[in-house]
Amino acid sequence: MKVLVFGGTRFFGVHLVERLLENGHDVTIATRGLAKDHFGNRVKRLIVERCDSSSLSEIFKDKEYDCICDNICYASNDVKKLLDVAKCKRYVMTSTMSVYPLDDFHIGMKEEEFDPLVYPLKWYERPDAPYDEIKRQAEAALFQKYQNVNAAAVRFPFVIGEEDYTKRLYFYVENVMNETPMYIDNAKASMSFIRAEDAGSFLAWMVENKETGSFNAANSGTVSIEQILHYVEEKTGKKAILLKEDAGQNQAPYNGTPAYCLNTQKAEEKGFHFERLDSFLFNLLDYYIEQVNNQAKTSKKW
Repeated sequence: MKVLVFGGTRFFGVHLVERLLENGHDVTIATRGLAKDHFGNRVKRLIVERCDSSSLSEIFKDKEYDCICDNICYASNDVKKLLDVAKCKRYVMTSTMSVYPLDDFHIGMKEEEFDPLVYPLKWYERPDAPYDEIKRQAEAALFQKYQNVNAAAVRFPFVIGEEDYTKRLYFYVENVMNETPMYIDNAKASMSFIRAEDAGSFLAWMVENKETGSFNAANSGTVSIEQILHYVEEKTGKKAILLKEDAGQNQAPYNGTPAYCLNTQKAEEKGFHFERLDSFLFNLLDYYIEQVNNQAKTSKKW
């Protein structure tokens, strides 16, 4: 298959491209030309501005793909700008758990709890609304206005991994080890996560299948921030210092997220197997502990 990937040069996008190459696909990555990659001559490359209609039109006027996998589509106008000019037989969009209303997060959230087919569509640019609403509108645009396209939207929880540029999970490890006070408002809340490698593998699986609609994707099981803190404390002999009141100081990255997990039965019934969260999470925490230790050693040298 000829597959075009937006967002294939970092984090889970790299794992997506690797899986596609391993499976023998003809892969093209579309970027602004700013990020380097390690794929060498195994991929083709296009330089394009993802949010610029004229750039998209010029680049894709004479190209066609079996599938476009779009990891950087945010707004409804992003969908329109691309699918009005790019020819493809299938389109897979990376979406998010944030399409579900935050005040209704709960354990076992299912895809039908947000239906993009009936959601009131508005044509938004990226700055026009908060992230959660922007992503709802992207799904609404895709499924309401491009029903001629064989399309799927993949809803991820927090993505974690060694190469996580957001450093959200790393924040907790670093602050425990440095004994830096932090404010956490949801320490006991159980949450879903997905490893970057598994996110890439699931997207590759979706590229190769013809299933349409929205799909949750997450590793099996949940973990709380409290469990993460206790593990780091036991491994390092340090103690987490938690601020009792919110004074705007050192806010933890996952604050505001209530207990929840994504129900992945739909994907599993179609044949995809998700690894357990605890099969890799603590190894990842060990990696972060080592990173903090290395950073401390480097600082001492200077």
